[in-house]
Amino acid sequence: MALFKGSGVAIITPFTSDDQVNYDVFGSLIDFHINNGTAAIIVSGTTGESATLSKAEKLELFRFSVEYAKGRIQIIAGTGSNNTKESIELSKEAEKLGVDGLLLVTPYYNKPTQEGLFAHYQAIAEAVSIPIILYNVPGRTSINLLPETVARLAAISNIQAIKEASHDLVQIQKLFGLVDSSFIIYSGNDDQTQEILEMGGLGVISVTANVDPKSVADQINYYLSGHADKARQMGSDLLEFHESMFVESNPVPAKTLLRWMGFEVGSVRLPLVELQPESANKLRSISQRFGVIK
Repeated sequence: MALFKGSGVAIITPFTSDDQVNYDVFGSLIDFHINNGTAAIIVSGTTGESATLSKAEKLELFRFSVEYAKGRIQIIAGTGSNNTKESIELSKEAEKLGVDGLLLVTPYYNKPTQEGLFAHYQAIAEAVSIPIILYNVPGRTSINLLPETVARLAAISNIQAIKEASHDLVQIQKLFGLVDSSFIIYSGNDDQTQEILEMGGLGVISVTANVDPKSVADQINYYLSGHADKARQMGSDLLEFHESMFVESNPVPAKTLLRWMGFEVGSVRLPLVELQPESANKLRSISQRFGVIK
């Protein structure tokens, strides 16, 4: 299967009052995205609080997503970690459950070299056959996956894309010059989606799409269908809203706003805590102005 073009949502993980995964609400979120133009759901990514999900919870989320979606939307499983062996095991199990692809964050904390990063991804790619999306987010991992390393990895048949969240547009432009046009580059930062589209990107893996999926999907679809000016205007209009989604650590603002929208997504897991009052007031004000809440 070819990977998606358009808006992929790095979906939050809803919890019950006793800190279990809330599958009823998760199903309603999947429907919300299908009905509003999202092209793919990325399960157990950073926004899904992957760092505090157990392996059993991740696998059940993958299973539920595939069975609930029934092919109506692509399901991408976040199976990356800083332990290559564990990532291989989780990736193989996710493949058996029927996910459409894998999102693999760079190994954090270990601080591997570029050669170590190549070997890590190569080992995982050789263990599975479904498409792989690399994920470069140095602000969270302290490791930067360089364009030259990505180009080497892109020669491996099932490594087909990257979520680029380095914030370095010069680096991303260099990457476009090193990889074949069949290799997909997704924006990993909502506020850079338009720039990456204009470089040749084919979509975004978005935080903002959790709460305003239609706008995020429309911006990309306008651009890819030849309406660049309309897409640029939408991108410009959304910048302040994108910024508000990071008024405190992601996914705290997203989960807060979803609750205000009527989705009982529960709280975040420690060490994250709820929004401080000043941040909540700012998020509410901007969300009301953008019409996301009344």
